[in-house]
Amino acid sequence: MVMGGDLGTAAQLNLALFCDDEGNSVRITVLGALQGVAGGLAAEVVVDTPFVAGRVNLSLWRSRLTSWGEALDRLEAGEDIAWLHVQRGPSIFIHLSSERDCPEVVVEDDLASMVTVRVPIDLPADWIAIHRRLLGAVLRAWDDHLSPE
Repeated sequence: MVMGGDLGTAAQLNLALFCDDEGNSVRITVLGALQGVAGGLAAEVVVDTPFVAGRVNLSLWRSRLTSWGEALDRLEAGEDIAWLHVQRGPSIFIHLSSERDCPEVVVEDDLASMVTVRVPIDLPADWIAIHRRLLGAVLRAWDDHLSPE
């Protein structure tokens, strides 16, 4: 189940929160302003399952947040997505159908740890709408800080 009410504090907001009743979760949390980079946000991707747990840093800009909104559009149209693929830092892939008959979130960190984690997560029917609300909350909270591009 995706928890739509968990928006976090003003500085720390969830951009994505995928979790289920089996204890599997992948979340992307905006932590605050990115030090030394005008218009950037510091974030982290956190994977937590009964088998594996880990986290990786992620930098966000308005263009990356816009591309997340576009990825949500593609997911709603029934397409798998690759977000931030071929950019510096981790990549997020979402496969709508997997071997386990539920969506699968893949976090790939080729640059730093060279690790890929696949997490099947049984998501509720309204998970895309919930993620649009999370994205909107991040954009509203950080609009003045984000560079215009």
